[in-house]
Parts: sequence; C-alpha cells; structure tokens
Amino acid sequence: MVPAMRASRVVRSHPSGSMITVWVVPRARRNQVTGVYSDALRVRIAAPAEKGRANKELLAYLSDLLGVSLQLGGGAGSRRKRLIASGVEAGELAERIARLVE
Repeated sequence: MVPAMRASRVVRSHPSGSMITVWVVPRARRNQVTGVYSDALRVRIAAPAEKGRANKELLAYLSDLLGVSLQLGGGAGSRRKRLIASGVEAGELAERIARLVE
C-alpha cells in the first residue's frame, strides 16, 4: 500500500481540525516515527511513560516534524493516543504524515 493511503487511515476530521491516532512506544533509544500499523501511526519516544513525560515529548516531537500545533485529545494513560491538530485539514495532515513514512 502506498504511504499516502496508509497515512490517511490514521487521520480523521475533527471539529477543531484533524485527529491523529498514534501508538506510542516509550523508553526507546531515540525518538522515531516507525510507520503506520493497522490504523495508528507508530512512534518511538525516548522518554519514560512516567508523570506524562512521554506524552510531552511525543507532542513536541510530532509537532516539530509535522509543523503543526498538537494537543492530547485522549489516551493520556494509554499507548494508543488521539492527538488533535487545530486548524489543519485532514487531507493536508495525511500528506505530511505520508512524507514521514515513505
């Protein structure tokens, strides 16, 4: 499957803009986007999942890579998270994600 089609599976429209479904692997050696698996963008984060440190690092890392402001929309205590990108259309965000996973 081409990257754009895979990326479109992880992005949904949201009243504030777009929502990304992410599967986070904390305590990784380094921060890294490893691809799209099932319906989630898989991201390795170096920070441990303690006191919200992995969540903060995830938001900063993906915001920088995608060039958008992200907020945690759900899943604060779970590996599966929903991130909200305000003011960005789902199609545009899917294109940016596709470039990351090529």
